[in-house]
Amino acid sequence: MKQDNQIPRMLSEPFSPDVRPPKTARIDSDLVIVGGGLAGTCAAITAARAGIQVLLVQDRPVLGGNASSEVRLWALGATSHMNNNNRWAREGGVIDEILVENMFRNKEGNSLIFDTVLLEKVVNEDNITLLLNTAAVSVSKSDGETIESITAFCSQNSTQYELYAPLFCDASGDGIVAFQAGAAFRMGAESSEEFGEKFAPSKEYGYLLGHSIYFYTKDIGEPVKFVPPSYALEDITQIPRFRSFNTAIDGCRLWWIEYGGRLDTVHETETIKWQLWKVVYGVWNHIKNSGEFPDAETLTLEFVGQIPGKRESRRFEGDYMMIQQDVIEQRQHYDAISFGGWSIDLHPADGVFSELPGCDQWHAKGVYQVPYRSQYSKNIRNLFITGRIMSASHVAFGSTRVMLTLACAAQSVGMAAAHCVQRGLLPRNIAEPENVLLLQRDLQRVGGYIPQFRLDDDANLVRQATVTASSKLCLETLPDDGPRIALERPYAQMLPLQRGRVPSMTITVDAAEAAQLEVQLRISSKRDNHTPDVIMGALNFNLPAGDDQMIKLDFDQPLDDSRYVFVCVMENPALRLHLSEGRVTGLVALQYWRDQKPYDDIGVEAFEFWTPPRRPKGHNIAMSFEPPINGFDPQNVCNGLARPVAEVNAWVADPADEAPTLDVKWGAPQSISRVTLMFDTDFDHAMETVTRGHPEDVMPFAVKRYRLRNGDGRVLAEVTDNHQTVNRFDFAEPIETDRVQVEILESQGDVPASLFALQCYE
Repeated sequence: MKQDNQIPRMLSEPFSPDVRPPKTARIDSDLVIVGGGLAGTCAAITAARAGIQVLLVQDRPVLGGNASSEVRLWALGATSHMNNNNRWAREGGVIDEILVENMFRNKEGNSLIFDTVLLEKVVNEDNITLLLNTAAVSVSKSDGETIESITAFCSQNSTQYELYAPLFCDASGDGIVAFQAGAAFRMGAESSEEFGEKFAPSKEYGYLLGHSIYFYTKDIGEPVKFVPPSYALEDITQIPRFRSFNTAIDGCRLWWIEYGGRLDTVHETETIKWQLWKVVYGVWNHIKNSGEFPDAETLTLEFVGQIPGKRESRRFEGDYMMIQQDVIEQRQHYDAISFGGWSIDLHPADGVFSELPGCDQWHAKGVYQVPYRSQYSKNIRNLFITGRIMSASHVAFGSTRVMLTLACAAQSVGMAAAHCVQRGLLPRNIAEPENVLLLQRDLQRVGGYIPQFRLDDDANLVRQATVTASSKLCLETLPDDGPRIALERPYAQMLPLQRGRVPSMTITVDAAEAAQLEVQLRISSKRDNHTPDVIMGALNFNLPAGDDQMIKLDFDQPLDDSRYVFVCVMENPALRLHLSEGRVTGLVALQYWRDQKPYDDIGVEAFEFWTPPRRPKGHNIAMSFEPPINGFDPQNVCNGLARPVAEVNAWVADPADEAPTLDVKWGAPQSISRVTLMFDTDFDHAMETVTRGHPEDVMPFAVKRYRLRNGDGRVLAEVTDNHQTVNRFDFAEPIETDRVQVEILESQGDVPASLFALQCYE
């Protein structure tokens, strides 16, 4: 506080004929990350938690990039709005933690609140130094293949920063660091001949994906006029889809207001932005003043993006470049570190001015692996390349480019950087098989999921223990206490069955008139996929008119391995299917949605989409099973998979168990310094960050209250209001005990208690 007798300080400097340098500050760290979108943010948090000093440099006032309040695009990834066959495919690790927290605080999808969630996650990490409003402007190299430092400038405090580190990560979107460092890159679409990609785009789809600017409206309850700015697009018919505009959609639902695919999307971004502003204000002028939309009378513009959301610019070359076949064929990589599942989604180069559909999307039958070798430069020894500049062809980029896929892969960069610093390695060294195994292990330890990989972790003491429980679910019935749905389209139940014979099942239907009922038993052609593309058997029933008809399903089919099956009740509008209010970890109901039918030989497969209705819909089918469905065993908590894949991979308690308890016992006392639990936060829920609201702020399957006890019954930890997937406890002093108990006191919803994983480490 200023004292009364203090004289205010005055600064006076004489004229100088020399150029004055800006205030300059040097910052040294272990890892400099340029770019604070979701990829850079997740890489920074992961690296910091792994124990190294991170400097995160962001040229905008907020974190999040395209997901921030400046652009307001929903963050999505492999779940693809739950409109594909990728079940339980939401990304894990730090990005899952962010999504779940945003859901808890912000189920309405307010982008300003999402900003605060991201910022809080970063500033809570002591090992991160954050520079906002700070743009990287130049790169210095110690030799042709090594970055020594980055110069950055903050416009808000007029300070120039000299940033030194042994490792650098470019997550900037346009690759400002990698470009200046001289790293090899590509811009534009490869020919089909180069990689044998049959979906390589024609000249109509052309050069690049463009930028988009979104707008939001608000109803103020009284008439409001709109006078368009002079630069607004006057002739709305220049936009072939102009009749698609209406007052019911705004925000990122208008993703197809896109432009710039035939321009330089780095250096002509301002030109592209001005064209998009012209379009947006021209569109709004049409809606407000054409007379075609009387319901727009009380609407006003609430938000128009000040910067465009970029899709594509430079793509840099790593030791491996992902191509179409990696996505569609789900190719295996020894160095897989994350996954994707969005469609290959290419847009016409002319964007909103094109006569073509706004996008051309083609899905694989399941999720695909992302290799670590795509996350560092093949030329610059100490440079990671992550986010949308990762190493991928234009076609593969059509899938990898979405934010959650990029954030998920970027977590591997943060962990790899920690391994490099702690072991004196460079990014390429981590790709060596013995080193990448450690990277994969550490990513899975913190909740990451890698398709086709289990956490094979001998250090987890639970694997050496006897694991039992007070009960486990033996699923005999899903009670007939839910709504009844007309079979206007097929409805299916996914069931995790054990190796052996398919059990006998009973369903209940109502028939408004005499009708035929067909029920198919399906599986996926790949055990870990969830596309029901193989019909194992079919049963047909001629039903009389009448309600509450119980239908016994005896498929009498063998299963060679434990896996999910699909009981598909086929379409007949004269029938109603009885549903259940019962929800259980690892069970999900689906409806047939549509077929994917390639129009030509473009290297993708034809198959059906069966997708889950969102809660509060999406009820399981009321069913009974003889014998009961098993597979919910307590030993699942250490099987190395912390989500449903081919099996449930969770311990699920009997719903009648009033005190569900998991008991881990060793033959001799163990020294335990860390315990990690992983709960069910419904990895099938897409959790879009903005625009789309959600009915729940917590997932009903999650455990809300629980206790950890040791062998003497002493409480090691107690949590009273959990909503997160991963809960970790680090003890100040190691616990010496021969027993750990997990007591489940309450779940967030009316569902049986469950736990995916339990880890105990010295």
